[in-house]
Amino acid sequence: MTEIKRTAAITGVHAWAPRNVVTNSRLEQLMDTTDEWITARTGIKERRWMEEEGMATSDLAVHAVEGLLKKTGTNPLEVELLICCTATPDMAFPATANVITDKLGMNQTAGFDLSAACSGFLFGLNTAARYIESGMYQKVIVVGADKMTSIIDLSDRSTAIIFGDGAGAVLLEPSTDGLGVRDGIMRSDGIGRTYLCQKAGGSLNPASLDTVNRKEHYIHQEGKTVFKFAVTNMAGVAQEIMERNGLSADDVQWLVPHQANKRIIDATRERTALPEDKVMVNIQRYGNTTNASIPLCLHEWEPQLKKGDNLILAAFGGGFTWGSLYVRWAFDGAKALNLADVQPGQLNLIP
Repeated sequence: MTEIKRTAAITGVHAWAPRNVVTNSRLEQLMDTTDEWITARTGIKERRWMEEEGMATSDLAVHAVEGLLKKTGTNPLEVELLICCTATPDMAFPATANVITDKLGMNQTAGFDLSAACSGFLFGLNTAARYIESGMYQKVIVVGADKMTSIIDLSDRSTAIIFGDGAGAVLLEPSTDGLGVRDGIMRSDGIGRTYLCQKAGGSLNPASLDTVNRKEHYIHQEGKTVFKFAVTNMAGVAQEIMERNGLSADDVQWLVPHQANKRIIDATRERTALPEDKVMVNIQRYGNTTNASIPLCLHEWEPQLKKGDNLILAAFGGGFTWGSLYVRWAFDGAKALNLADVQPGQLNLIP
């Protein structure tokens, strides 16, 4: 008797970004930059910033998870585990996942944070899939959320122009139809810890008047080095997972890259030999939302996603971390949303 393999299928997706749109023109008023300079180097035209007082990463995540529960008709008390992937937790501890579950009345749900910089959502999705496959849990939510504006320095145009705030979440449930997360490759190299990091605030350099004055609680990035590593590793791992699973460009319906930089996205697309119309790109509207970028793409392209579609997810983050997942999509997005067919990019589902 052949054993039926249990996999973890994505059965719902939702995302949320603040309504406050910050255009390149507005940044021209805040720092020494231009729309042309930003667009040429990053592909970004605008991003969303949460500027309300007292709002944190957990508030972004709550919007995304709340929408996900409503869309999928899931009772909050049915969710057994919530993994929050973030680089900007509300506090060092407790985990932001615990704050999210409290705000949503999910007091029976286990929760923890996962930190892998911009690759965090992929690491979290891969981790959640293993819990499902093992039979330990039936319903798991993975939410990627970051309030990047909390750690950007507006006087540093090399980083301040890049990042936006947002959150995206997926629901994972068991499948025996060969759908869901089929394979994953996760990697890291600690050499990157000096090139893209937040220098202070941890046990190595605790917060002090000196660390604040030196602006060491903001993002530090050595752009040229990070770009070189990102192009090589994100593109390479996407190609590797396709080869490992015998997938050609014709077999893949969508490449879902982390929205770090349009040039990095293009390099990954070229390495996988996929045409532009098979690549999800919304960096021009949201910037780099770190852990939220991949679920934001899945949410916006949900109407085009069909059951059985082969997706390649790829990301690269500080540290360095990088990875790729091969996912077979588990439902027809247009049917789930009660929508007629629409073309990619024609439907903006974020308020």
